[in-house]
Amino acid sequence: MDLPRDAKSDLHSDAFLRRLMRRQLWLAIGCAVTFLIALLGLPLLNYFFPEAMATRVFGFTLTWFILGVLFFPFVWIISWVFIKRSIALEEQEAAAASEATVESGKVGE
Repeated sequence: MDLPRDAKSDLHSDAFLRRLMRRQLWLAIGCAVTFLIALLGLPLLNYFFPEAMATRVFGFTLTWFILGVLFFPFVWIISWVFIKRSIALEEQEAAAASEATVESGKVGE
C-alpha cells in the first residue's frame, strides 16, 4: 500500500506539523493572555477600587479571596481548556490528513 507524499495529506509531513504547531501556538498565546489579564488585573482592581476590594467575603477581604481561593481554580481551568483544545486540534488535523489520504485514492485499493 503506497501512501501519498503530498504535503496536505501526509500525516508526518512538515506542512502538517507546522500547521498543527501554529494552531497550538495561538491557543497557548490565548491562554497566556488570559492568565496575564487575571494576574495583572488584581493589582489594578486594588488600585482603582480599593473600597470594593476591601469588602469582606467569607471572612477574607475580596482581594485575598480572589488571590487565595479563586486564583488557583482559575489557573486549573485555563490549563484544562488548553489541554482539551490542544487534543481536539490534534484530532482535527489528523482527521483532515486521513480524509485527504482516502480522497487521494491511495488507501483502500
